Parts: sequence; C-alpha cells; structure tokens
Amino acid sequence: MTDSLKVLLDYIHNNKPTMAANIELKYFNTFWLKKIKTIVDVKNELDNGDPITDSLLSVSGFTFTIDNGLDDTLMNVGQQVTMTYTNLLGVVLEYNSYIISKTSDFVFVAAAGVIDGVSGTPTMTFGKIINFDNIPQAYAPTITSDWFIEESRINGGYNNTSVDFGVKAYLVEDEPNQSNRFSSLIHSGIFNSRTGINQTNQFSVGEDITRTIDPANGSIQKLYAEDTNLIIFQENKVSKSLIDKDAIYAAEGTAITTSGAQVIGQNVAFGGEYGISTDPESFAVNGYRKYFTDRDQNVVCRLSMDGITIISNYGMTDFFRDKLSIAKVGGIKGGWDAHNKQYVLSISEVAGTSVNVYNTLSFDENVNGWTSLFDYKPNQIISLNNDYITTTSGKIYKHYTLAPNTNARATFYGVTYNSNVTFVFNGNPSMVKNFQTINYEGDSGWRMLSFNTSTDTALPITQSIFATTLEELQNSLLINRFKVKENKYFADIVNATSAQSGEVVWGSSSSGIKGFFGEVKMQIDNASNGKKELFAVSTGFVQSS
Repeated sequence: MTDSLKVLLDYIHNNKPTMAANIELKYFNTFWLKKIKTIVDVKNELDNGDPITDSLLSVSGFTFTIDNGLDDTLMNVGQQVTMTYTNLLGVVLEYNSYIISKTSDFVFVAAAGVIDGVSGTPTMTFGKIINFDNIPQAYAPTITSDWFIEESRINGGYNNTSVDFGVKAYLVEDEPNQSNRFSSLIHSGIFNSRTGINQTNQFSVGEDITRTIDPANGSIQKLYAEDTNLIIFQENKVSKSLIDKDAIYAAEGTAITTSGAQVIGQNVAFGGEYGISTDPESFAVNGYRKYFTDRDQNVVCRLSMDGITIISNYGMTDFFRDKLSIAKVGGIKGGWDAHNKQYVLSISEVAGTSVNVYNTLSFDENVNGWTSLFDYKPNQIISLNNDYITTTSGKIYKHYTLAPNTNARATFYGVTYNSNVTFVFNGNPSMVKNFQTINYEGDSGWRMLSFNTSTDTALPITQSIFATTLEELQNSLLINRFKVKENKYFADIVNATSAQSGEVVWGSSSSGIKGFFGEVKMQIDNASNGKKELFAVSTGFVQSS
C-alpha cells in the first residue's frame, strides 16, 4: 500500500464517511473505495442448510432480546425475522418483520412489534436481507479491514492477480451529491462485443440519459426486455419504453414507431389501472405472455399482444379477492411450468390461528381457466429445458419424476399426497332433486370421499374390489362400495344425515339425498395405485316428492 493510500484510509476512518471515495492508482485506472460492514456475513441459513434460529427471551415495544447463542452474530440490519407465537390471550399468530437497528449480538430493534404480548419462549427465524433503508447507516464503523476496493472497469478477470494498465476510468459528476429515484430509468454507455470497448461503467451527466416514469403510479418493481421494448412494472401501472424509437400517432389514433435519437425513447402505458404492487416475485413469462398479480386490486393479470387481461376472473374472482388481500409480504411466488405449460402461483397468507397457510394453483391457457390446486409451497419456481423445478428450505426439487421401483405419485418434497377431484352436479338448478346413484368412468381405485347437498350428506363410498372368493363377494355386498358393470363403476347413494326436528324418516332409512345441487369429492390413493384416470362422473336423480 502506498503512503498516499494509507493517509487517505486514515482520513476516511477518522472522519467516518457514509458514502464512498475515488482513489487513483498509477493514473491508469480508478478504484471505488466502499465501506459497508460485513453485509455478506448476514446469513439466512447455516453451512449445513439449517435456518438461523434463536429463542426469543423478551420483547419490549419494538425491541427484541434473543438467546445469546452462537448464531446471534450472523443477524443484522435489514434481515427478515419471522416466528410463530402464542400471545397472552392464547391465540397463535405469525410474526413477520425485519431488523432496523442492532444494539448488540442478541438485542435488536424491528420495524414492527408483536400483537398482545408473547407467551413462553418461541423460536425466531432470521431470513435474508429484505430491506435496505438502514444500510449502511445502521452498521457501526469498525476497522479498516471492512473497507473494500472495487475496480471501476468491469474487464478485470475473476482470477487475475494483478491489474493491467488500461484506459483511465473517469467520473463526470462534479457534485458529489446523492439522489434517490424510485420511478426513473437510467442507462450507461455501451459494451461493444466486436471491438471490446466497454463503457457500461460510464453514466455521463452531460447527456440526457434519465427517463422519469410517472411517480404517481408508484415505484418500479420489475423490468423485462422484449424485442426492442422495455416492459416496466410499477406498483399501480404497466408500461413500455421504446428503445431507440419514438411513437407517432396517426389521425385514427394508431401508433406508428419511428427511429429515435434517444436510447430510452417514449414511454407508452398499457390500458387498465393494474400494476405488480410490491410482488415482483409473482412475475412469470412464456413467449409474449407475461403473468403477474396485483394485490391492491386483488387480481391476477396476463399481459400479452392484446394488452392486460384479468385471468382471475375465469371462475376464481372470489378466491383471489379473499386470498390476495391477506397475503403476507413476500409471500406471492409465480413461475412458468414448462412441462405442463401452465402458470403456477403460490400465495402464503398471514396466518391468524394457524401457521403455514398457503394455496398453490395453476392456470392453463388451453382451457383458459384455473385447473389444479397443489399440496406444496415453493420458495422459487423455475423452468429449465422443459423441466419444472422448485426450491424449498434451501433444497432443489425436480417435478414430474417417479422414484425408482415405485408407483407413488403426487409426492412433493418427500411427502406423498392423495389426489382429489371436486365438482358440482347442478342440472335443473331450480328443481329439488333426490340424488340416488353415482357412477364414474375411468380406472379402478377411485372412491367417493363425500357427497353433500344444501341439506343432506351421503355416506362415503369405498373403491371397488375384484372378488375372487364367495366370502369376499359376500363381504363386499355389506360395504358401501363401487361395483363394476360393463367397465363402469356404480354405487347407491346412502343418506347419512342426522335427524331433523319432526322428521319421521331420515338417514339410511331414506332413499338418496335431497337438494338443489350436489357437491362431490372423488379421491385416489397415490401411494400405491400409480397413474389413474377419471374420465367422467355422473349421477342418477329424480324430482323430490
């Protein structure tokens, strides 16, 4: 280290600056000197993959004291903190916030307090850094080893042991003032791959390189490059910026694009007051279709060649209105399933009396509707080479694969679930019906888990068996199960409704179940049955007397 550099470091350390300084070395290059105290040391999991956790000893307002364990030094400002706790009223709640300052290795101040106190010593989990408002201000100055020197040119090799002489980097900003813009775009110089000239570190104030997007629509949450357009997702609006183009509008109102002199050209908004809120993780793309959620409007949107379409209106309006309104911060994850060609959306709720409340479902363009609910909660959703991949708890899982020598299906993250199909019988909706029989077409192994109307409930119907002995045949007749006839499966509907006041005949003594409509749930055991098809389900009914 040269004497001039050492003097500069001593000056910076004694005066405790909050910004950065430029150091010129050998005239040929410029280096960026930064000081941010060990943000890289903040972890959300240990080396073995376990999450960072500690017991909560006490809380006073927004100040939390945790157990003075070995993992305490790994938590710091901006880090997410979550826990499930029982308040003093005996209600189980879910806490989700982040650290805004750190008093010691085991005392910190969070952005939010708890509701109605804490009973016992629940476990707090420390996640990734989700807020940068107090970084680096809240990091206490330490020794010079916390200073970092970064080469201002990006062409330095990863494994280089020295810096070659090259073009002198320069700073054209005369005033060392800092400005924060949350709804603006800015572009650097270009990188020419043919000549090797790299100007991506240059942001010249002598040129008009900044474009401000309407701040009334909130901050910019997501950028997506498509052809020569830049799709801009703000909290309450979606628009596109024309790259090297301008738009001229004809008398008919149609837009005609022309070559423009500016890199970031005209900004054109898409129709509809919809944005991505603060959930850029909900974004997914397939071809020219972009999917995202707007929690402020409680809708799921698709942006395509025809503009913005509200796909949550396809039979799921009430569902998304209820679920998106209570989704927790950072709890909406979206992705494209390249294997099944579906948009997959997972919504984690702010739990009230239970924990780990979530809904994962898929949208299929072929039927223009929401087709499936899944029993897994992903942290990330990725498609690679037509493989569908999700992550959870620091582990990566590939879907649509079967374990060797097993028929088990619907296994997510090591747990096998049964598959359910729920549907409604509602023929002649104004007529009170007496549902007497049910039949289905498909493979063996299906059972009727439930059959309910507005007033009655049926007994469950077990799966059919192939009787090989007289005893098996006699026993099967005593059980309410499906019987196979001409490759179809039939069963009588047995009433299981409790007696009502003044009712003479009820339950199994009555024939079928009565109601305007019937809600039926069919189920298959995925642990041993393998792939099973359910082609059609129907019911026999008569008008109620």
